[in-house]
Amino acid sequence: MSQTLFSPLRKDGLEFNSRIVMAPMTRCRALGNIPNDLMAEYYRQRSTAGLIITEGTAPSPNGLGYARIPGIYSQEQIEGWKKTTKAVHEKGGKIFLQLMHTGRVSHSANMPEGSKIIAPSAISDDGNMWTDSQGMQKTELPEAMTAAEVKSTIQEYVQAAKNAIAAGFDGVEIHSANGYLPNQFLNPGANTRTDEYGGSIENRSRFVLEITQGIADAIGADKTGIRFSPYNPFNGMGPDAETFALYDYLSKAINKIGVLYIHLLDGAARASEEGIRLIAKIRENFNGLYILNAGYNKERAATALDTEHADMIAFGSKFISNPDLPYRFKNDKELAAPNQQTFYSADEVGYTDYPFSEN
Repeated sequence: MSQTLFSPLRKDGLEFNSRIVMAPMTRCRALGNIPNDLMAEYYRQRSTAGLIITEGTAPSPNGLGYARIPGIYSQEQIEGWKKTTKAVHEKGGKIFLQLMHTGRVSHSANMPEGSKIIAPSAISDDGNMWTDSQGMQKTELPEAMTAAEVKSTIQEYVQAAKNAIAAGFDGVEIHSANGYLPNQFLNPGANTRTDEYGGSIENRSRFVLEITQGIADAIGADKTGIRFSPYNPFNGMGPDAETFALYDYLSKAINKIGVLYIHLLDGAARASEEGIRLIAKIRENFNGLYILNAGYNKERAATALDTEHADMIAFGSKFISNPDLPYRFKNDKELAAPNQQTFYSADEVGYTDYPFSEN
């Protein structure tokens, strides 16, 4: 077994102790949308990852679609996140904050007073959403964003990135995947705008690229990453005949901005020959770090790295139940299975109580 997975990596002044990335995963422990001590302990436990990418974090109140997800738009939230970054850095880890605006994937019962559900167009994703106050509900019809709201939302992302650096993060990841707001702009089934942010591939990409450029200008391209999920139907992202052309264009444009990495959820793409070609095409177009994520085990990860299909591999649910996942991989220890019933509950059960492997 090649040890490439455990090799350190240096890029743009950042040093990662391995190629193992902890993928961003919604965990819903931020009571009142404020990062807390329990969350700091959760990330501290997993700080042996080469890179931790946090759960999706709202850049504004309008982005708080799910119950108990954190934000990064208030001073209280910044102070809350400092506990996590301090805990991870004390253990020698690196941590990026994922910026996630849920857009139309939302319910008003999960949102604070004065916020509203917004999207590129007034089209529902017709999904289901858990609310603590009303149980399971249908997601609600969003309001189509005005031209001014598009611009102000971009600036919310930029300010959120500055706040993340103030909170001690090593960088940020823009969540442009899984059907959330930036992905909604990319998909013609969710975006029927007729202005400069809708219609052509270039126009549908504009929102994502302006966010990315704005954040790169504000905190440095070397502290900026972005996540994509081509062909993934999650959250109402219907099929699109222009998917290959869209991500070909996007990855070239992202490369010009010079961000640190592209993080690709590649599971859905691998279901077709076109998708497999797209994974390789993005690699060809982009000079930064390429992170792949979707159901990888140690063996598949090692192969992807050995063949230079990727620079790093992200693992999701395996990190939930194995806080010392890199150690278990390196020493061929058995992996514990996660309890899916506690993925999104509110306390330490199924969160910080998974045991470490015995040495």
